[in-house]
Amino acid sequence: MRTRDEQKSITELLLLSGGTNQSGSAVASRMAMSLKSPFVVSIDINLHLVALTILGLVSRLWRLSYPQAVVFDEVYYGQFISLYMKRIFFLDDSGPPLGHMLLALGGYLADFDGNFMWNRIGAEYSSNVPVWSLRLLPALSGALCVPLAYQIVVELGFSASAGLAAGFLLLFENALITQSRLMLLESVLIFFILLAFLSYLKFHWCQQSSPFSGSWWFWLLLTGISCTFAIGVKYMGLFSYVLLLGVAAVHYWQLIGDQTLSNVCLLFHVLARGIALLVMPALLYVGIFYLHLSILTRSGPHDHIMSSAFQASLEGGLSRITQGQPLEVVYGSQITLRNTLGKPVPCWLHSHKHMYPVRYEGGRGSSHQQQVTCYPYKDVNNWWIVKDPARQEMVVDSPPRPIRHGDIVQLLHGMTARFLNTHDVAAPFSPYSQEVSCYIDYNISMPAQSLWKLEIVNRESDVDTWKTIVSEVKLIHVNTSAALKLSGTALPDWGFRQLEVVGEKASKNYHQSLVWNVEEHRYGRSREQAEREQELHTSPHIDVGRNLSFMARFWELQWKMLTMRTESTEHKYSSYPQDWITMDTSIAYWLHPKSTAQIQLLGNPVIWYSANLGALIYSALLIFYLLRQRRRIYDIPQGSWEALLLTGVLFLGGWAVNYLPFILMEKTLFLYHYLPALTCQILLLPPLLEHLHQHLLRSEALQNTLSALLFVWGCSVYLTYRKICPLTYGDPPLSPAELRSLRWKDNWDILIRKQ
Repeated sequence: MRTRDEQKSITELLLLSGGTNQSGSAVASRMAMSLKSPFVVSIDINLHLVALTILGLVSRLWRLSYPQAVVFDEVYYGQFISLYMKRIFFLDDSGPPLGHMLLALGGYLADFDGNFMWNRIGAEYSSNVPVWSLRLLPALSGALCVPLAYQIVVELGFSASAGLAAGFLLLFENALITQSRLMLLESVLIFFILLAFLSYLKFHWCQQSSPFSGSWWFWLLLTGISCTFAIGVKYMGLFSYVLLLGVAAVHYWQLIGDQTLSNVCLLFHVLARGIALLVMPALLYVGIFYLHLSILTRSGPHDHIMSSAFQASLEGGLSRITQGQPLEVVYGSQITLRNTLGKPVPCWLHSHKHMYPVRYEGGRGSSHQQQVTCYPYKDVNNWWIVKDPARQEMVVDSPPRPIRHGDIVQLLHGMTARFLNTHDVAAPFSPYSQEVSCYIDYNISMPAQSLWKLEIVNRESDVDTWKTIVSEVKLIHVNTSAALKLSGTALPDWGFRQLEVVGEKASKNYHQSLVWNVEEHRYGRSREQAEREQELHTSPHIDVGRNLSFMARFWELQWKMLTMRTESTEHKYSSYPQDWITMDTSIAYWLHPKSTAQIQLLGNPVIWYSANLGALIYSALLIFYLLRQRRRIYDIPQGSWEALLLTGVLFLGGWAVNYLPFILMEKTLFLYHYLPALTCQILLLPPLLEHLHQHLLRSEALQNTLSALLFVWGCSVYLTYRKICPLTYGDPPLSPAELRSLRWKDNWDILIRKQ
């Protein structure tokens, strides 16, 4: 039996359907059935997206663990993966650590223990290395770029056919496939850049229909997250982030002109964008490093690059050496002084029994005093004793008397018992600076000038005490006002190739070469020189804890990553940015030890040259439209113009910001650096072709001709992809004749074994 409410609903439906005819009865019957089904679920499936996603996964995941050998830069990233597995600290100046952590996540999920020597390209992976798992994330990122390309083009207002063409081009671009099937980061970077583009476009359209809705906030926040992750993978992601910030600023400027919005509403809009695109990315970026430093807690091979305080925060290494050291430096302390510059190498203030030569090679005379240098190794001759000039004692009083900012001290070399000294004698290789020495009394008129004023650079107040590791200090010579400085010049054989230390007269400016910190520290107890020398060989046992804050470590790590530059060396497969556009270079990633099977980073030439031509046509078309609009002639509707303009900003602008900076970089560059820019350039093609088809070719005959040409062009894209596939996947091996037939350019490094 139906309830009265059910009967009433059915009657209303019958009236709405037009009476009691047969059609109305059918409607009533269907609605009555629906009342018995309280939950109705409808699923909207985009088959285009599904097909592109499946094809992308197949193209990137097929035989992913082949080859079972180290391929090109896997030798580089694999070392970092192993260090993550062992929680050992490392420093990579190529970019932030998110990409490395994502690669290491694959190893963590597969229980990789990190035990593998990533020492050469082509080395066979041992059974404990989960190759498939380690390569999975880059492969998934590369695969998902295919449906992302479709969605971005559709969101820009173009047809599903244009979106399918964009996905088709990324699907069959050989270089993108190769790069995404290995433990490399370019595919991950491209994925986050495209995700940021899509998220912003989704947000932009939500802005027009439902501002401040749930979906509006979701896409805005996802834009900020994607941009941060792009930067977190590689610093090059910063340029795409700046591009999107510029687009957002222009769109907000247009929003200001909307008279229907109140000032309060506009304020909320700018605050929301500021939080999502500025504040949250900054916090998220810091969070990436927090996770990085939380994982890497153990001392490692790159410790020496970091400051003493940073090293002491790691388990083992310096923390083991300095464990239990006194915190405050006092009169009678025995210390080693490390220069904070760390260039050309980290080094410690050092002296030994050898003297400066009477005359240098240029004929200038010296003081012939005991040499003072900066030595890049830990050594007993790095120890100094901090002495009170007013007293003869060189042991720690009870209670100890701490040294404060502005105090006058003497530094006595522990092993030779001579005072650190400087005077108005030119330094060996820095004639405008003073020579620094340990004073020897030759019974001549040159007096000892061994008083030094302590300046704590990072002090919080003028009464701060001198602290081990934490305090950064300058030592100012009292008589001449010269500061103790590392010049960085290597001395000749008479100075044992150690680094020159000088007295810098112009010392008021801050520079790290003028700054030192106490690294190893003990309280001196021995009164006799022989006993002191024995004491310097023993370990301290005074327990004082000390921790470096996360933010201090974060800023130091940022500074080191941005300023540390490894020596630029020529690489066999390095190239110049101008070679990338026309693909005048390739990279031999891997060669089978016995057969001709090999993996080459080689793009699809049809796609590369088509993308170049498309960029030129778009630029010419844009200039044409701008000139026509200047003459008050509008050839296309405003909506089509805005879509075409935004397409150019994202894709042509994306190409520019991901390519042009490399022209100014002084570093070793490779073809794979061009792949993010290439991706943006490729995505410009389908919208441009659709615009030409719909707006410039007015006659049906011309449109049909273009369609036929595009079909032939698409077939050539696919056939070229198939032709290069053996070099993309490394299988099957080709004969020497087949390899020669693929060498379409003389400078492609396709490897052919001698018969």
